[in-house]
This record gives sequence, structure tokens and C-alpha cells, in this order.
Amino acid sequence: MTGDVERVAVSRVTSIGGREATFFENATLRVQIDDIGGMAPIFCSVQDKRQINAHWQPWFRSNSGRQYNDSRDGSFWKSEYLYNVAGSFPCAPNFGPAHIIDGFTMPPNGWTANLKWNYKKSGVDEASGAAWALSELKSPDLAMPLSFKKTDAVLPKHSVHYSALSINNLGVKDIEICCANQNIIAPPFLQEGCCISAAANIWTTPPPGGEFDLTTRLALGSEFASLSKAPLTYGGKIDLSVIPYPSGYTDFVTGAIPKTARLGWSSVVNPRLKMAYICFFPGPAALLESEAVDDIILYFNGLAMHYGGRHFTPWAPWDGAPDQTYCLGLQNAAAAYSYGLDYSRKQKKVLDAPATVTIPAGAQKTLYYGCLLAAYEKNILDGGIVGVDAEESQLVCKSATESWKFDADALFRVIRAIHRNNQSSFAL
Repeated sequence: MTGDVERVAVSRVTSIGGREATFFENATLRVQIDDIGGMAPIFCSVQDKRQINAHWQPWFRSNSGRQYNDSRDGSFWKSEYLYNVAGSFPCAPNFGPAHIIDGFTMPPNGWTANLKWNYKKSGVDEASGAAWALSELKSPDLAMPLSFKKTDAVLPKHSVHYSALSINNLGVKDIEICCANQNIIAPPFLQEGCCISAAANIWTTPPPGGEFDLTTRLALGSEFASLSKAPLTYGGKIDLSVIPYPSGYTDFVTGAIPKTARLGWSSVVNPRLKMAYICFFPGPAALLESEAVDDIILYFNGLAMHYGGRHFTPWAPWDGAPDQTYCLGLQNAAAAYSYGLDYSRKQKKVLDAPATVTIPAGAQKTLYYGCLLAAYEKNILDGGIVGVDAEESQLVCKSATESWKFDADALFRVIRAIHRNNQSSFAL
């Protein structure tokens, strides 16, 4: 299909480790989405004969083909989630560690990142030419009666993976949840000197008591106005907006997206490759639009900076060995830091923004999300992105002096239409 920019395709494949997956491709993009956890280990830019995968494929990810067994595998992997983790994936109804909630054990980052999604069908939309696939899963515990429907899609000429995740409350009481999309990028796309940018205009490190206590160099519980001036534990500041070489630390920060933003976003620009990785989704101000009234809004940009601070398994071969991980998590979320659903419910707000999403009894809400990986020209975005806007058929990315436009359905009109049609034609 080289040179055929109009054609898109979707197929079912069996990947390494015997994982069943859905595979999308057009002239400029390849995307693989595993059934297990909705993990996307392949998010690959195609440029002539060069293919660059931006997504993380952990060295410790099990490819044995065996199902996780806690008695056999737990001492090293710690959880089934880490046994299968890769690339990008949806997190609901939890964002953070495993814990007891509503009387049962919630797994790390929720059922959507752990359970096997039930692939239902796929096709190509006649109106838009988009290739799409529909999957679903149900809550394994009646104490939290939720169901999930997910449509993934790739459009012609767009170097974007679009997704729509609907969460239905099948119960008689409202349910507060966390919701997030993790996008974990790694070499060869991620390199020293890459620039991180996001929509947030105020940032904070998490309070003590979480997974980063022993690995961070940042002052916990501190607020700051810019990624370029993050406070260090022992005084001074550091610029987090530029990717370093492996530093020996693993840090986390979260920032609140302005309430006036119609579009939420976060990005990494590689100036050597002249490529941008951009996540985008409806922002807080989108709720003022009638089309978005039932949208799930992600209020926070999170950054999980895995630059070598975890000297324990599975990040290291054994406890005390060097951490072999070098990756960055762009974590766009409705959650309190990454401390889990129970903590988020109790916290209620972070930086004056909601830490949970409420799914009303008998109703559903939907998260629309886009992820772009594409090249730009000249030096326009080399210093990073300072603003992102949605136009009718383009994503407008502003640098300090100029703008670059990527082909994208930044208003999510195509994925909205396909997802609604899938729901009306398929009863869960």
C-alpha cells in the first residue's frame, strides 16, 4: 500500500507472546492494539522505508505466551498489569496502584488496562474512509456494575490513532471513577534533548506516601508554574521540559488544564527527527458545547519520567540491580496524581480541578482521544509546542514564533459518528 494515501486497513493478528490484537495501517501510520489491556505496543510512523515506533515495549514484558500466575510470576512482575504492559492504554475505573475499593480488590490502573477486551467487529466507514474496530468488556465485580465499549479508528491521510471509550453505569447508584489514558513513549523516538509541552498552566508534585517517594529528586507536595522551574528536594530548580539522558531518578508531576481550554493536550517533540508526538482530547471548556455534554473530561496532564530510578524488579533484573528502563509516560487523567480511585474520591480535587468522574446511574459517558505521530518541516517545532488549537480538519500547533498544521479530526466528529453507530447497532 506504499504511496496509496487514501487507503486504510484493519486486520486481526497474533503478535509476539501469542497475544491477539487488532492492527491498523494507512500510508503513514501503523498501530497495533492488543486485546489484553487495550495495550498498543506499536505506534509507528512510516516514512518511505523508515519506520519509527514511538511506543514503549518493556524489556521485562512477558512474551512467553503463558497466562500470568501470581504464585509463579508475582515475585518478579508484582502484578498481571506489569506482565503485559506496553505503549498506550486506557485506565478505568482506577488510575494508580491496586487497592481495596467498595469491598473488592481493584487492579492497577483499572479493569480496562488488565482484562482481555472482547473484540466484536471491525470495518471501513463508507462516509469517511476510516478503518475502525469495536471491543467491549464488563466489570468482573457486581459491586461496581460498569460496562465498557471502545472504538478505535485510523483515518486516511491522518497520522492519528483515534479512540472512543464509553463507560456505562448499569446500577441504580451514581459511581465515581478515575479515568485516564496512558501514553508511554520510548526510544528510538524518545531521545535526550526531546521537548515536553502540555496544556497545564500550574503544576504540582504529589504529596508523600506514593510510589515515587524513594525514586524522585523533586520536592514532594510542591506547586510550581512551569515545567522549566520544578523544585528539587534539596533546593534549587530543574527544567523538566527537556528530556535528559538517564538520570537515575523516576519522577512524577501533574498539572491542571485551564478551565477555559476547549482542547486538552500534551506533547513530545524530537528536534533531531523533526517529529512530534501529540495527545489531544476535549478540554474543560468543551462541556459548554451540546455535542460534548456527555464527554469524559480529563482535567490533568501527568508526566511519569522513568529515567532510571527504580532499582527493583521488574524495572531491574533483581532487587538492587540497575534500572534498565528509559521511557516517559504522558498521563492525561481525571484522577488525584496516580494514587488510585479511593484516594481520588477522598481528595475530591487537586489544583481546584475534579479528581474523579461521576457516571450517573443508568447512564454513560464517553472519552474521546487522539494520538498523533508525524513529521514537521524546517525548525518550526524544534523548541517544543506552546499551544494547540483545533480547526475543522487540522491540529494547529504553535511554537514560540510560528505554527505548524497537522491533518487531524481534532473536533472528533468522525470517531463520534462511528462510535455512536457502533453502539446503536450493537447491544452489549
